[in-house]
Parts: sequence; structure tokens; C-alpha cells
Amino acid sequence: MEATKSNGKYWLWFFVWFGILITLLFVYREFFWLALPGTVTYFAKSMNLI
Repeated sequence: MEATKSNGKYWLWFFVWFGILITLLFVYREFFWLALPGTVTYFAKSMNLI
């Protein structure tokens, strides 16, 4: 049987990166793509995809 692990910290990091993404999208539009790797990575980890 596989042990389940808490994903709370991954959700927290996802929302932090998502906030950075939204901020960059409105303030520095040309740099918003810099937050995409962190947003996508922590979303995938929080959904147990990787």
C-alpha cells in the first residue's frame, strides 16, 4: 500500500507563483513568462502528476 503525502506545501507554492504570474502579467507584461515554470511545476506537483 502506498503512503499518501500532504500536498499543502505544493498548493501554497502554486498560489505564490500564481500571484507572481498575475502581478507580472499586469505590471511587466514582457516578463510574465518567467513565472510560468514555477506555476506549472507546482500545479503538477500539487495534483500528484509528477
